[in-house]
Amino acid sequence: MKLFKESRAQEILVLLYRIFLAYFFYQAARFLFWYFNRDLIKVDSVSDYFILSWHGTAFDTTAILYVNALFILLSIIPAIVNTQKRYQKFLFRLYFITNGIAYAMNFGDMVYFRFSQMRLTSAALQVARHEDNIFKVFAVSIMQNPYVLLWFAALMWLWVFLYRKVKIPERKPVKWVPYFIWSAIALCLTAVLAIGGIRGDFKHSTRPINLVDANRFVKLPAQGNMVLNSTFSFFRTLNTNNFKEVHFVDEKFINDHIHPYKIYERKVTSRPNIVIFIVESFSREYSGAFNKDKHIKDYVSYTPFIDSLASESLIFPNTFANGRQSIHGMSSVLAGIPSLTDAFTSSPYSNQKIQSIVSVCNEMGYDTSFYHGAPNGSMGFLGFGNILGFKHYFGKTEYNNDKDFDGMWAIWDEPFLQYFSKNTGKTQPFMAAVFTASSHHPFKIPEQYSGKFKKGKNQMHEPIQYTDYAIKKYFETARKQPWFHNTVFVFTGDHTNEVYYPEYEKIMNRFAVPLIFYSPNPEYRLKGVDHEPAQQIDIYPTLADLIGYNKKIRSWGRSLVSEKKYAPVIANSDGTVEQFIIGNYIYRFDGKEVLGIFDRTDLGLEKNLSDQLKNSPEARKGKQVAKAWYQDYMDRVMNRKMY
Repeated sequence: MKLFKESRAQEILVLLYRIFLAYFFYQAARFLFWYFNRDLIKVDSVSDYFILSWHGTAFDTTAILYVNALFILLSIIPAIVNTQKRYQKFLFRLYFITNGIAYAMNFGDMVYFRFSQMRLTSAALQVARHEDNIFKVFAVSIMQNPYVLLWFAALMWLWVFLYRKVKIPERKPVKWVPYFIWSAIALCLTAVLAIGGIRGDFKHSTRPINLVDANRFVKLPAQGNMVLNSTFSFFRTLNTNNFKEVHFVDEKFINDHIHPYKIYERKVTSRPNIVIFIVESFSREYSGAFNKDKHIKDYVSYTPFIDSLASESLIFPNTFANGRQSIHGMSSVLAGIPSLTDAFTSSPYSNQKIQSIVSVCNEMGYDTSFYHGAPNGSMGFLGFGNILGFKHYFGKTEYNNDKDFDGMWAIWDEPFLQYFSKNTGKTQPFMAAVFTASSHHPFKIPEQYSGKFKKGKNQMHEPIQYTDYAIKKYFETARKQPWFHNTVFVFTGDHTNEVYYPEYEKIMNRFAVPLIFYSPNPEYRLKGVDHEPAQQIDIYPTLADLIGYNKKIRSWGRSLVSEKKYAPVIANSDGTVEQFIIGNYIYRFDGKEVLGIFDRTDLGLEKNLSDQLKNSPEARKGKQVAKAWYQDYMDRVMNRKMY
């Protein structure tokens, strides 16, 4: 019996209590995450909520063990002084510093999930690397979302209170040998349990759980974000690289069904100038021109000028973004490169020779330039612009008037677009792309326009009206320029933002952006409404076609104005699983297998038809096409065949 007196049972029980507290508070954070985003993450019943929460404990276990590994080790290591007050105070500080930082990630996601539509990943570090105002953004976010901060503070206070309720009485070991034997046993058992907990199970045959595994337990794909926690998703994606070569089909199938190279043979006598507007956070939801046939109750448009321009343009009301962040929009629109689970632009493969609308225009003698009113280098645009080969870059430095700086991100859209309209066209033909900035968190407009625009139903509605007004003023100036008549203008959004109408809460519609081709020159015949599915990566081949580039175009997109038709493959990713619209169906693919097949009209991905379509020739072929597209993407990106 004397042997058991040195078993350190009380220390172990207190350690288990402290780890249990972490589980409890992670579940509390999960509930708050769901509550703040319940319009985006539908849960049918209380029982469904508890089932999802139960499955989330596996991901909580991994996160808690990542964060508390040192705390656990120092709690059970035979240091002899483990129970002394000074040592326990040290453990207390270690526990709450590490857990407090990790726990805060989940509260940040309560706000930013509405914009990113995915849990926090290490990709956030890539974004932060290019911004010097990150602390200012954080401070503004706290002021705009005080309830999230209050909940975090209240739960952390309760956590500290409960931690202190159970203490370890100070005691020195009497029998040294049993003390070290029991400590060794505890360390070994803890190591085994920790390995299993971090991996997700104890089976040698399975890989450690990752973000994709959250979707094994859900009825709707969006629920996977509730199963996860932000600490897990951040740590699990550190130093990961999901780019892997795969082989599903032969090259003939890829050439016949994916058409990675396309040739258009348009004859052009006078090459048009090109102006591309990538409008920050421009969701299709905000623009009435793209919602005429959606039958949305009490619909309100917030882009009157864009709506009027659309009536004179060729528009695509079923267009989807190929990424989730601004830099993804740049690579998709200009280079025809979508971002899947891992963004191309933050991958080890981004610094390679890339055929794009920039390289094509350079080859054809165009003057090429990129405009973005933020500090030069912000968002990674300058670096990627250099890779694409822009001859000129115009940012906040070149604008050289900080009076028009919004204090957070960039020069306000109205003055910067005036600068853009007057600074382009000095050499023709030219291709100029501008990335707007004002329709963005923290959702402010210039003070002189206070009260000019409708407040709307959410925070985005007022600033998107300001950007629409800025574009209107741009056109008033541009129409007076000698280059205006022979110019093709393109408008799209980089990604979506806050949602108000239930139609746009649907998973696929979180990628719903507008697409407009406009030219005052009737020669280009850019008028009408085309309901065919389109995507950002179609913009580059469409423009290459319009300017008469008759050589091979490396693109997974297609010209939207050519008589030569290619079947569209719409591709994007929710950050965990790739999504393809092919023919009549939507396919969700995890890099190995197709996890679900949904009707093309089921934009909420509510009814998985996989079992019903087992014998469907179209579905079988669609699965092969999705795999072939993914295979070709990986091959070209990794083996540097993007030209």
